[in-house]
Amino acid sequence: MKLEQIYTGCLAQGAYYIESKGEAVIIDPLRETAPYVKKLADEGATLKYIFETHFHADFVSGHVDLAKETGAKIVFGPTATTGYDAHIATDGEVFAIGDIKLKVLHTPGHTMESTTFLLIDEKGKEHAIFSGDTLFIGDVGRPDLAIKSNVTKEDLAGMLFDSLRNKIMTLPDEVLVYPAHGAGSACGKNMSKETWDTLGNQKKTNYALRADMSKEEFIKEVTTGILPPPYYFAKNAMMNKSGYENVNTVINKGMTPLSPADFEAVVEAEGALVLDTRSPQEFEKGFVPRAINIGLNGDFAPWVGNLITDIKHPIVLVTEEGKEEDSVKRLARVGYDNTLGFLKGGVAAWAAAGKELDTVTTLTAQDLADLSKKENIHIVDVRKPSEWEAEHLEKAVGLPLNFITENWDDYEKDKTNYIHCAGGYRSMIAASILKSRGYHNVVNIAGGFKAIAETDMPKTSYVCPSTLKA
Repeated sequence: MKLEQIYTGCLAQGAYYIESKGEAVIIDPLRETAPYVKKLADEGATLKYIFETHFHADFVSGHVDLAKETGAKIVFGPTATTGYDAHIATDGEVFAIGDIKLKVLHTPGHTMESTTFLLIDEKGKEHAIFSGDTLFIGDVGRPDLAIKSNVTKEDLAGMLFDSLRNKIMTLPDEVLVYPAHGAGSACGKNMSKETWDTLGNQKKTNYALRADMSKEEFIKEVTTGILPPPYYFAKNAMMNKSGYENVNTVINKGMTPLSPADFEAVVEAEGALVLDTRSPQEFEKGFVPRAINIGLNGDFAPWVGNLITDIKHPIVLVTEEGKEEDSVKRLARVGYDNTLGFLKGGVAAWAAAGKELDTVTTLTAQDLADLSKKENIHIVDVRKPSEWEAEHLEKAVGLPLNFITENWDDYEKDKTNYIHCAGGYRSMIAASILKSRGYHNVVNIAGGFKAIAETDMPKTSYVCPSTLKA
């Protein structure tokens, strides 16, 4: 038996390849199919099944295209309905793959169709579970993502409690737990950076598996402190449920090179959003006016999904040289399929064509500290509420980046906005969005709160609800 976790850091997502005697299955594949097809060819294996633990909300899975390319059968758990051919399994159904088996454990709670797949090895031993978003390492799935359902998050949380107690915690402690996500995903609130563990250790360390926890305590715990789901979640889940455009078609369209003149014409004719995927440090030196900066080297896909509310909005790209296709692919992974091309030659070509460049002013944390002693300045902290609550500047106002469109009125129109996050990635996103909306009195603080913490600026962990706008 071969078992491989294929982990994608930018989405904090785990897909799985399992093979026995030349027959293979893939669990929760990413959208681009080429790496899986290549692996099957390299291993000389035939893909028999594509298992989906649920209708993923935070990325578009590759199950539809992969099934068309390989002839494999798509398998969902009980209650799932799809817009394409799929096998809807029954609870307890067993699938044979070579000398091993996968058993269906219907575990509703994260969503109604959420299913855990139990791997039984060649000797008949219960070896591992592929738990999707039902059980994470250190956490469990959020219960507020049901699509067009009358059930409440409290209803789903109660189902999740029962699923964990009746289907998963009854398994042997030595069973390995392979979840669909790790730290950084918005599908839970407190996931570990580890990507697998034993069930026994999770019973000891995961708050949600505490043996003496009542259902009422569990429901309260898992429904408290979760931020609203990103805008794209429901749309990605529906794409996974109904089907979508072939990923190669999407990539080919996005890989259209545009001269500066053509780039400008597309923006004007299509109302396209200019998305700059370079690092914040490169972006601040010079960028196409009104461009939004979301760098590939950070949590690119989640922030795209949080901040570009219409997944069908036309997009044109400015990237580092050689990063054009990667940018298009990573947009497609979260359902942004309307990329119309990229600026050929990047910012250098734009400048060479005599086009205007904009910039963002950046100060060091010490510069900010010195300035704050002389003037009453408007400091904006765009970190998450939990980060703010842990520690923040006494003089700062908390305006989490997730809610920037709801917080326009709290940015200064007539004074300078000094913006920081934890390290500089999110603050540059915020600065670029503000500049695109005509707020040119924006200053980014290099190094963010990590650098600010080293200064003598007064800090506190006191939370004032009137100053934390979420």
